[in-house]
Amino acid sequence: MPRLQEIHANLVDRLQEARDQGRLGEVAAIETTMAAATQKLEAMRERAAQPSTVHLGMPDVRSSFGRITPEL
Repeated sequence: MPRLQEIHANLVDRLQEARDQGRLGEVAAIETTMAAATQKLEAMRERAAQPSTVHLGMPDVRSSFGRITPEL
């Protein structure tokens, strides 16, 4: 995540430079890349906020063992 944040910050700088120099094609490409990086960062933040372990509980084996079957 830190590396992607660095890349995003660099893209912000590159975007401003491209706008200043009037390179519209590069502006569009950088904006597309920034949108993808932003989306990835948001997904990483959401994933980091989720608990890393999942409680599955204990299986209830009482229903599997000691069954009494009716006599026919």
